[in-house]
Amino acid sequence: QVQLVESGGGLVQAGGSLKLSCKDSGRTFPSFAMGWFRQPPGKEREFVATIKPNGGNTDYRDSVKGRFTISRDNAKNTVYLQMNGLQVEDTAVYFCAAGSYSGHPRAYEFWGQGTQVTVSS
Repeated sequence: QVQLVESGGGLVQAGGSLKLSCKDSGRTFPSFAMGWFRQPPGKEREFVATIKPNGGNTDYRDSVKGRFTISRDNAKNTVYLQMNGLQVEDTAVYFCAAGSYSGHPRAYEFWGQGTQVTVSS
């Protein structure tokens, strides 16, 4: 069974950095692609980044390319999202998800509970 728990969210000033972590307590983590999504206030959930099971391929939404980096450590059952150059527009609840390599939420079967990221100006 996949159980995802995010951590690392918080309040940061514009231009700052945060690193999100998402740990799976199950045993099947290496078989799943992992994704990060976010839901800004009053908006729908949107794709942020995804990484293949072996970490060999990644993809990002255009607005975070060059600022965010997704990575994973299969030995630790953990996926990370390093966020640099944070902007006010990055404020959202961030979710990790396990499923198939895709930018579509429907490709992901398992979801964490989310962690709040707030960027102040």
